[in-house]
Amino acid sequence: MLQIKYKTIHTEFVHPFTTAHGQKTHQPALLIAITFNGVTGFGEAPAIHYYDVTVEGMIEVLLSKIEILQRYSFTEPDRFWHFCHHLYEGHSFLICALDIAYWDLYAKMKRSKMADLFPADFLAIQSAGPLPPTDYTIGIDHIDQMLEVMQQHPMPVYKIKVGSAEDADKLRTIRQHTDAVIRIDANAAWTLDQAVELLPLLETCHIELIEQPFAKDHFADTQVLAGKTDIPVIADESCVSEHDVAKCAGIFDGINIKLTKCGGITPAIRMIMEARRLNLKVMMGCMCEAETGTYAMAQFLPWVDYADMDGPLLLKTPPLQRISYEGATITIR
Repeated sequence: MLQIKYKTIHTEFVHPFTTAHGQKTHQPALLIAITFNGVTGFGEAPAIHYYDVTVEGMIEVLLSKIEILQRYSFTEPDRFWHFCHHLYEGHSFLICALDIAYWDLYAKMKRSKMADLFPADFLAIQSAGPLPPTDYTIGIDHIDQMLEVMQQHPMPVYKIKVGSAEDADKLRTIRQHTDAVIRIDANAAWTLDQAVELLPLLETCHIELIEQPFAKDHFADTQVLAGKTDIPVIADESCVSEHDVAKCAGIFDGINIKLTKCGGITPAIRMIMEARRLNLKVMMGCMCEAETGTYAMAQFLPWVDYADMDGPLLLKTPPLQRISYEGATITIR
């Protein structure tokens, strides 16, 4: 019999974090602990207002069927995920926290690294190259404040949030102040006309990739933009679950997989395998998770092209225990 416990955390951002979806000063999240035979695994899911997910809502759903969940017999993680997927259908954030916790428990029970327990056909596609560095995200703000944050946090890769009328001026100024790799993320805030007008500047600034320029269902606009530039266009809001991967092929150049949105480690494995089959690049992205969620993401570093795993750097977290950062390099302890 499983023992399920939960806890709410409310972590302050180092700097107020603003995107096209709004500003946050704190990140609420649900922590899950699953214990079996004296061994405990931990999972995390943040609350995200633009997906209408709250910690209170996740707890309410969890408790509605927790007696059934706790009677689950210990088996492999993919079976547990399918059980949770049917038990809590439609609640991918909660399922993610449970799935991460169960994978952590399973790895501890097997006395193995989590990634070593991934399916054999998935392990076979591991990259032979260096692990990708994480970017550091700069939220929308006055340009002086954005530059100050960059000076306080020197990194080789930045993700710049865009989606304001000052995008061009800000990107031009940022490029004048750094030689770092720059990625941009519009969080679906642009129109096609805006994006096309910005393209010459983006190419001059050597922007590495453009993430989610348009609304999630504006595939035709994305295809037009991708046809006008060699800068990779990456899906985020357009690729929420594993059912969206095939839709992005031939439209986007890659997808940003977020464990919280897709429902955890188990479906993320399937998403990466399908993305590779469809010749899509893969980013593993965060939703400002603290250490527990980021530890799960970091398991995938050998299999992704881009890493956006800077949650613990953006948040005022306690000292990290299971991962460490040396600049943009993430190490699993």
